[in-house]
Formats: sequence, C-alpha cells, structure tokens
Amino acid sequence: MSDDSVWLGRFRKPVRQTATISACLTLFVFFVLVFNKAFLDSGVGVHEMLRPEGGLLARTFMLLLAFSLLIAGIYLSDNKGAIEPEKAGFFDIVSLVSSRIAMMSIIFIEIAMLYEVISRYVFARPTLWANEMTLWIASFLFLLAGLYAMQQRSHIRIFIIYEMFPRWAKKLADSVSVLLITIFTFCLIWGAFDEAVDKFERFERFGTAWDPPIPATVKPAILIIITLVCIQAISNLIADWNKEDVKHTPADEIDQTEIENIRKTLEERT
Repeated sequence: MSDDSVWLGRFRKPVRQTATISACLTLFVFFVLVFNKAFLDSGVGVHEMLRPEGGLLARTFMLLLAFSLLIAGIYLSDNKGAIEPEKAGFFDIVSLVSSRIAMMSIIFIEIAMLYEVISRYVFARPTLWANEMTLWIASFLFLLAGLYAMQQRSHIRIFIIYEMFPRWAKKLADSVSVLLITIFTFCLIWGAFDEAVDKFERFERFGTAWDPPIPATVKPAILIIITLVCIQAISNLIADWNKEDVKHTPADEIDQTEIENIRKTLEERT
C-alpha cells in the first residue's frame, strides 16, 4: 500500500486503521444518542447538541466526529486524484488534508437536506436546525475550497496575456500576485482581528431557534483560512520558481480522465 502513498508512507496502514476505529466509535455513540432520544426520552438531539444540556455523551460524539473527520482527511489526502498535480510545495499537505475534509462535508450537507425534506413533506415535522446546519457547513466548505483551488493552481489566470511573457517576466508576475495576496491578507487580519476575537470570546450565536454559534466560528475561520491561502500561495511560488517554462493551451483545460469515463459509460449502455 505504501507504494501508492503520497506522503504517509509506512504510516498509511496505521492511519487507515485509526480512521476505521474512530469512525466505528463515532457511529456507536451516534446510535446511542438516537436510541436514547427515541426510546428513553433523554432529550439529546441535534437541537441540544451545542448546548450544556447535551451532556457528556453529546460532547463525546462531537469530539469523536471532529477527530474522525481529521484522521479520515489525513488518510484520504494520501491518495492522488486523477487530475491532481504532484505534491510540490512545503504547504501542500495541509491544503490536501483540508480539501478532503471539505469533500466529506458535502455528505453532511446532503444528509441534512434529505432529512429536512423527508421530515417536512412526509411527516409534516420540519426541523429547526437543518437549514442553518447546511449554511454553517457550506461556509467552511467554501473557504476550504478556496485553499484547495490555490494549491491546485486552478484559480483564474489570464493565460492569453501571461503566455506572452518570457520566463523572467512570468516569475515577476507571479511574485507580484503573491505580494498582492499577502497585502490583502494583512489588511483583512488588521481590520477584522478584534471583531473576530470578540465574537469568539462571546461565543456569538445566530439568533434563531436553534441558535448555533455561526458568527463565533465562521468569522475567525475566515481569517485563519485566508492566512492559509496566503501561505499556500507563497508555497506555490517557491515550488514553481525553478520549473521549466510550460506553454498552456486551451486543450489543457480538457479533462481527459472525465472524457474517458464518459466514453466507457456510453459503451456500457450500448
């Protein structure tokens, strides 16, 4: 297994085992919570999960869920996607782990939306939390997607102008771009740091029936993840500095792997 490893090497198997055990423990605690809610009337549901009345079991579930996502993200980041470039920068691992966590978060959004639709339109019992849960998760997904896009160099670049430059001018353009990102990050932190700290210390909530701490978590996350994006941009600049000049064409935007998968699907159907 370690032959296909991106960065874990001989630790790949132990990490996978840890991820499996953690996921099983998380599911076990989840089913205990569901059983208590359904049959013992313990009152610990999603609505109480972020409140003191959630109790030790709810806090244990939240910690296990966070750890499971982290360790699963670490393991999944050791697999290279078909269209992903080779890891090159010193910060790529952090961005890859974050991207896998972001990818898994889509599953939780889909589960929350499906639960809300069934609960509302089949049982006429809409939830108080599903909409805000999806907004909460999606906000982190959006931020982490930006970090992943920076690592993958998939952000917008006007190649028709960039390709006209000689190599030294491309390096200069890349340096200016990273400098502007750094200045933007500095200004953002300078202007919003006190507000983010204040919201976190007060654990400011959303002011709704479920009242999750969205402002207290998202505002600091914006500053933290934008800082990570800036570090990733610097990592890209260092990693790409001595690379040979590569000419880009519109054909580079074509995903050959996706085309091949579509072709195979059509052949199977015919």
